[in-house]
Amino acid sequence: MQLTHSGHGVYFAEFHVCWCTKYRRRILNPGVAAYLRKILAHIVRGMTGVKILEIGIDPEMRDHIHLVIHIPPRYVVSDVIATLKAKSASLLRKSFPWLEKVYWLENVVWSPGFFLSTVGINTEIIKNYVRWQGRQDSDQAQLNLLDSASL
Repeated sequence: MQLTHSGHGVYFAEFHVCWCTKYRRRILNPGVAAYLRKILAHIVRGMTGVKILEIGIDPEMRDHIHLVIHIPPRYVVSDVIATLKAKSASLLRKSFPWLEKVYWLENVVWSPGFFLSTVGINTEIIKNYVRWQGRQDSDQAQLNLLDSASL
């Protein structure tokens, strides 16, 4: 786990994202998948701090994509995903004209929804840390009260 430092904070913001092709059509053949990997990397270059850490496309299913992506807190996660989906769909349709036959009534490639999960440390570790912080804060508050009472 690598923490990122910004001007006023420290964060760890990695997400597991998955989305499907419209109608679960099996369009992500090896050529399309290779091109998709390139264009997604190109798209995130325009978003400062956003990094794709892993891309997974099942060669058997060929109807969905998984990403592990680092998204800084300055961005709205759903907006980053919407940008990735919209721009990649446009570039895929331009580069692969046969997609017009697959989606002949619509100007789409991706299904409207997505799956999102945070990637992080164990939940129990976080709960224990928060509990520990609560005790630390309580002890500090008592010290401050004792210090001010002695004045």
